[in-house]
Amino acid sequence: MAENNGSIYMFSGKGGVGKTTCAATTALHHASLGEKTLAISTDATPSLAHIFEIKDGQKPARVTDSLFIDEIGIPEVEEMWDRKFGREVYEVFSSIVSLDYDSFKEFMSSMLPGLADEFMVDYIRQLKLSGKYDSIIWDTAPLGQTLALLHTPSMLIEHLKLAPRIYTNFKFGQRQKSSIMEIIKGWQKLSGDCLDFLRSEVRFTIVTIPEALAFEQLDGVFKEMERNGFKIGQLVVNNVIKTDESEFLKSKAAQQRRYLDMIYEKFVNVNIIELAMRPYEIKGIERLKEIEKSLFV
Repeated sequence: MAENNGSIYMFSGKGGVGKTTCAATTALHHASLGEKTLAISTDATPSLAHIFEIKDGQKPARVTDSLFIDEIGIPEVEEMWDRKFGREVYEVFSSIVSLDYDSFKEFMSSMLPGLADEFMVDYIRQLKLSGKYDSIIWDTAPLGQTLALLHTPSMLIEHLKLAPRIYTNFKFGQRQKSSIMEIIKGWQKLSGDCLDFLRSEVRFTIVTIPEALAFEQLDGVFKEMERNGFKIGQLVVNNVIKTDESEFLKSKAAQQRRYLDMIYEKFVNVNIIELAMRPYEIKGIERLKEIEKSLFV
């Protein structure tokens, strides 16, 4: 795996292919180089703490002197919304419509689908801008949800182009109209900043396995990401059988070889790394160090 000069690594893949293991290993590697490193998960069912065997509920939790982990869920995203725009928007709307805050948040989510994803991206962007960490390793949700997240900034930009015409027709006072328009402009800027961030600062690593369904999904994923200007740094093929000590393993390895050949033929311009299937669970720093030897050569 190529060395990272302060850029952000984002790991994505179909559920169960080992993306969190790869993200955790990468974080451990950068921390071992003396870089202050944050491994952060935005998966709804995160497993970073499990892999590192961390029971500390602190956020972020310390793994080593230079390695920290954090797991971000819906409550944290809602807090980001509150901090950045929520109360300000609610103050304007509640002066016209009698609406409790929870109902208001549901209304805004329906008006601007993907708003939670937008704030997830912005949170990672703000971490980068803060300079608090030398390296940030981002473990995302399964691939379908991640693609939706990546689409959010451009989708919101298009949606917000219509917003001024919609909201100026509402029977608000002039001060309220001005406040709403300023908020919309703020959202537009946020969406633009997030899109630029994803394109220029984030290096994407796709994790897959050598099986039919996983291979079929890859082509669409690469086309979709390239169409949006996202840079795929490498492709990790996990759970590759390297021994054929039984008839079962021989048969399975032959099946995998077919898909491995197709992967190498299809993605000639991408750095491809194979990780061997292990006969044990990857859990704890010592096991991750074994993976590190293959992931960073």
